[in-house]
Amino acid sequence: MMKSTTTAYGTVAVTLHWLSAILIIALFASGFRATSTDVSAAKAGILLIHVPIGISILLLTLLRIGWWLFADRKPDHLESDPAWQVFIGKAVHLLLYIVTLGMVAAGIGMLVMSGAGAILFGGSSAPLPNFFDYPPRFAHGAGARLLLVLLALHVVGALYHQYFKKDGTFRRMWYGKS
Repeated sequence: MMKSTTTAYGTVAVTLHWLSAILIIALFASGFRATSTDVSAAKAGILLIHVPIGISILLLTLLRIGWWLFADRKPDHLESDPAWQVFIGKAVHLLLYIVTLGMVAAGIGMLVMSGAGAILFGGSSAPLPNFFDYPPRFAHGAGARLLLVLLALHVVGALYHQYFKKDGTFRRMWYGKS
């Protein structure tokens, strides 16, 4: 089933979720690796992977938002969840979207302001600029750390539901019937 039911997420939502998760992990790995290297050629090579994945995350996030707004309805919350857990879950999910979009905006801002986009994708042989000289760099770095915290809360919440509450949360967010 492409669309979600009242008890489980549909194949489109599941695919978008797990594809986003894999790409975000790749973004963290490449982003923190790029930050930790001072060799311009090595950093450029990493960014040649990091930037297209970031653009892919932008497109997937916009697709997810559009999917939820116009095509599908999320499953009902579990009846056993107290109101405060439902609120925190909704807040974390909303912040995941907001911070992700903010990080993409900051990343694009860095590429544009610094001229690194032309260096990376335009064939220029100039060395990469120091990204810390550009205001979006702070937002991008702070956003990465905030996103890590939000993802940790998301994963801890899912693990809590799956292994302590034993309410089948993973089954709801995987392919097939709940």
